Amino acid sequence: MKDDSVIWQTRHFVYSHIADTTRPPSVDETAAHFGISTEEASELFKELHNRHAVFLDFDKMAIRMANPFSGIPTDFKVHANGKTYFANCAWDMLGIPAALHCDAVIDAVFTESNESVQLEVKDGKVTNGDLLVHFPLAFSQWYDDLVFT
Repeated sequence: MKDDSVIWQTRHFVYSHIADTTRPPSVDETAAHFGISTEEASELFKELHNRHAVFLDFDKMAIRMANPFSGIPTDFKVHANGKTYFANCAWDMLGIPAALHCDAVIDAVFTESNESVQLEVKDGKVTNGDLLVHFPLAFSQWYDDLVFT
């Protein structure tokens, strides 16, 4: 296992890459950035996964989630800083403007009704809508099946 400073440098790179490009870096991009092998970069990704700093799709050795950001398209689109990010869920769609310290417009789809909604976040507050977000599981159970949650 790598020392903590390398692991957290990798985490910082992952989040900076997402903020800049709207997507997580690949193992190859991470290896190139740090001047290491793809195997070493894969091990760093695995260690970040083990520490719940990211959530990997092991079949592709790709970052599926770096909360609040999603590595795949979802029904939760966050338009911020002239870019469109995907959030993992309703909770994370509000976390992206907080993480980026910016205003945002959010396009989301209600899971049960398939109805679309648009929210605006300005100065850290939702400025339109009076919505209730429902979570089917308690927070303590989210990691039991993170993709479902």
